Amino acid sequence: MSVAPAPALISGDAEAGPRRHPLSEPVPRHPARRSLGTYLGLTPFALYVILFLVIPTVLAVTTGFFTEDGSVTLDNIAGIFAPNVLSTFGSSFLVSAVTAVIGAVIGALVCYALLGTRAEGTLRSTIDSISSVLAQFGGVMLAFAFIATIGTQGLVTRFLADAFGIDLFASGPWLYQVPGLVVVYVYFQVPLMIITFMPALEGLRTTWAEANATLGGTRVTYWTRIAIPVLAPSFIGSLLLLFANAFSSYATAAALVSQGSPIVPLQIRGALVSETVLGRENMAGALAFGMIAVMIIVMWGYSVLQLRTSRWQK
Repeated sequence: MSVAPAPALISGDAEAGPRRHPLSEPVPRHPARRSLGTYLGLTPFALYVILFLVIPTVLAVTTGFFTEDGSVTLDNIAGIFAPNVLSTFGSSFLVSAVTAVIGAVIGALVCYALLGTRAEGTLRSTIDSISSVLAQFGGVMLAFAFIATIGTQGLVTRFLADAFGIDLFASGPWLYQVPGLVVVYVYFQVPLMIITFMPALEGLRTTWAEANATLGGTRVTYWTRIAIPVLAPSFIGSLLLLFANAFSSYATAAALVSQGSPIVPLQIRGALVSETVLGRENMAGALAFGMIAVMIIVMWGYSVLQLRTSRWQK
């Protein structure tokens, strides 16, 4: 009895294996079609960036190079180097630097204290949530909170004066001047430091501490030779971010300072709403150009340091 040979494979041979049906093959997407879909998805965000970031920045930068009648001039830019303008830039640098350093140090200490708690614990989650809210708390509400608390007729001011005879404003209305801005700005600088520096501390690997202990190193050796050098770029980057945050703040200072223009954002407001020097009608644009130049340098340094930090966090 002879056995009939097995029928040949319909979609292939025995050596090559079965061949898939052409209709079952996935249809490759055209690269151009895929990239077009990606770009279309970014359209709303691109429009937002163009309308609210790019166009205002370009207008702020370019108006400083023109006169009121549209003629090109460098007089506005030269006005940045006037003594009163340089003094204002110096005050802005002072406020930004002092609040950045204070906020960075206090925020880093808080992050170090939180490092001993569980990442998913109630305490750290609560502080993270509060920091995220307070880092964005500013403007008129923050100024009102400080005026109502430690203003000339604030709750704490009156209590200290009535109970202990302490006059917080014996040396003058400091809250409504540059020293007051330092106190108020620290309020939102510390939470910003916590939410930006905490990931860097969490990135420290336990194996580094174990290797340090195995080689006979102490806790001081671990921090001075391993942790601090590793965390330095992230700390300095966060410090620059805090500086940029304070340097560009306007609403809080505008609500708190009613007289004078001690910082650059308030001087820009004054140049827009008050009389200007003849030939320097677009001085506000020149001041904005100076601020943008400073911000570009600071944020470039921040991005470089963050890129360096991301290398060991991967």
